[in-house]
Amino acid sequence: MSVVQLRYRGELLAGVDEVGRGPLAGDVVTAAVILNPRKPVAGLADSKKLSATRRNQLAEEIREKALSWHIARASVDEIDQYNILRATMMAMVRAVDGLKLKPEYVAVDGNRLPDWGYAAEAVVGGDDRVQAISAASILAKVCRDAEMCLAEQAFPGYGFASHKGYGTRAHREAIALLGPCLIHRKTLSWLTSCPTLRRGIFCYARGERK
Repeated sequence: MSVVQLRYRGELLAGVDEVGRGPLAGDVVTAAVILNPRKPVAGLADSKKLSATRRNQLAEEIREKALSWHIARASVDEIDQYNILRATMMAMVRAVDGLKLKPEYVAVDGNRLPDWGYAAEAVVGGDDRVQAISAASILAKVCRDAEMCLAEQAFPGYGFASHKGYGTRAHREAIALLGPCLIHRKTLSWLTSCPTLRRGIFCYARGERK
């Protein structure tokens, strides 16, 4: 990990990251983590660079050792109502507000900060450069991936367990065949141009309505 030097030097640092800005389906999930410097977690890295097995192992260790952690989200309806950027910022605020310990400083992955009252800085590539952000990215991804595996059971035929809602060829072909389901983001330009959506076909967990 190429560590970045933050302006803050204290211990009550919250790292914040999101998972799910890019998919065609599902909530955007955020996490905030305050690590315990006396209980280090070895092997933290950008969640995307870790295997699913290793992410799950680290997520359990983070939950056990961190001083505080919280997972939050913005729903598909909120994404459709406000747009994905604003919904992500809302979810980040919820994650930090949900911490049992109030952080003195917040480091956020990316180049934008939510409109909040916390002292904070944005760190481009922070999920691989700031350990607290790495921990947040792992918790958020483990949570969202598990939810998408459950979505596979509720909405069979889309392959959510494999692509996690992202716009793979198989996923787009499934939408073209079945139409979007309840967890698809209806305001995405690709979905609004989908022939089955234009015809008013919406798939549900059990059966279809046309």
